[in-house]
Amino acid sequence: MPTLPTDYLNIIATFAPIFAKCVWRHAVVLLVGAILCPGKRTVTAALRIMGLSQEVHFQTYHRVLSRAVWSSWEVSRVLLGLLVSAFAPIGPVVIGLDDTIERRRGAKIKAKGIYRDPVRSSHRHTVKASGLRWLSLMLLVPIPWAKRVWALPFLTVLAPSERYYQGRARAHKKLTDWARQAMLQVRRWLPQRALVIVADSSFAVIALLGRMRRLANPVCMITRFRLDAGLYQPAPARRPGQL
Repeated sequence: MPTLPTDYLNIIATFAPIFAKCVWRHAVVLLVGAILCPGKRTVTAALRIMGLSQEVHFQTYHRVLSRAVWSSWEVSRVLLGLLVSAFAPIGPVVIGLDDTIERRRGAKIKAKGIYRDPVRSSHRHTVKASGLRWLSLMLLVPIPWAKRVWALPFLTVLAPSERYYQGRARAHKKLTDWARQAMLQVRRWLPQRALVIVADSSFAVIALLGRMRRLANPVCMITRFRLDAGLYQPAPARRPGQL
């Protein structure tokens, strides 16, 4: 069975306490297989590269992602800690925030919606795409051998459309609401570090920016505003008799 160097396996072992022992045995096979396999990183491809293409109980590996109980929040927390200690041990932690659309179809894809395709659309022409909308947080760090800044994702949140919540008990959350919740979680994970969030104009919302500023340890958020944005305090209330 193919494997990784010992240094890599020691890093992977950091995630072991998050999983039950019976689940971790299969989860580590999928993780190593996803690292080694070329092309699409599916469960089948991971099993094939690990020499388990003839595994009789292959459904057990699928159930790691569909039925097994483990906390994705804890996985994200551990992953962020490893990335920060390796690439940003000192100075501010710069995090990119962006949403992307995964094109998925089918009756079992319940949370799909119709969204604007930012790649194919322009200012004059709008293209719609059907699929799942994911909100991703990425650690932005300069990589010396690449001579550029890489975005290393550590947390991905599903942000369903408003139509998905119709007829359900839960209320709809806007994309900015999911972003606020995710950024507050990162603030809890890194309470002592200076955080800088870089986002596009979709997140230039007064309520979101104000919430980040009112934190005990404020978060610096960099986003693109409209050209006619009013960056000044509103006028005070008029007094009686004031001209």
